[in-house]
Amino acid sequence: MLRLVLDRPQRLNALTAPMLDALCDRVEEAEADAAVRAVVLTGAGRAFCAGADLQADSGNTADGRAAGPVAGREATLQAAHRAVVALRRLRKPVVAGVNGPAVGVGVALTLACDLVVADESAYFLLAFRDVGLMPDGGLTALLPAVVGRTRALEMSLLGERVPAATAQEWGMVTRVAEAGRFDEVLYTVARRVAEGPTMAHGFTKRAVDDAIRGLLAEAMEREIDSVGVLTGTADHAEGVAAFRERRPPVFRGA
Repeated sequence: MLRLVLDRPQRLNALTAPMLDALCDRVEEAEADAAVRAVVLTGAGRAFCAGADLQADSGNTADGRAAGPVAGREATLQAAHRAVVALRRLRKPVVAGVNGPAVGVGVALTLACDLVVADESAYFLLAFRDVGLMPDGGLTALLPAVVGRTRALEMSLLGERVPAATAQEWGMVTRVAEAGRFDEVLYTVARRVAEGPTMAHGFTKRAVDDAIRGLLAEAMEREIDSVGVLTGTADHAEGVAAFRERRPPVFRGA
């Protein structure tokens, strides 16, 4: 069993493009390693993942030049898409251990996994609206496939926390662990799948995912195009400024 940890606890494991690229590398290594029969993905500290890091450096373009904020966000989004696809394509079971809040792209990572164990204190949140953006990371396909259109829009448009117990009722979570039993429940589930027929699990994943495979690719292309437009809006600039200044945003619809 391979344990992968989003390890940036000082930022609640907020994601950057290099973090996501490293995750892809580890997933590829797991695919090639016959000794790995299952993968656990969890977060360090008190959060699973706070989503994309709005305060991170913009990063670099492919030729090594400094990227602007829009290019930096696009690089993170593309890296998130690669990570989601890598988790989905892995022919071995992946168990998400949601030890705390899962926000934004962090929700996409949980939905890219095959089984989800959440601590009872955990919650799921799409906060894209608060910075004038739309869900990305493949969420526009993954989320409605799991919870349906109405609940997907509820999470996206209202931006309210979904507690672990509710997420389980909606089909986002496999098991909810009581306080103090998170590791026990997580690794009981992980060992169960690791001890199973790995090849059969891989064929099962592929068969189940085939129905959404094309939709996910189309959704990711649409997300990149749409986010490219939205990052240039006044509402997005206001959302980011409000986030950094710790105040409610005032959107103008432009």
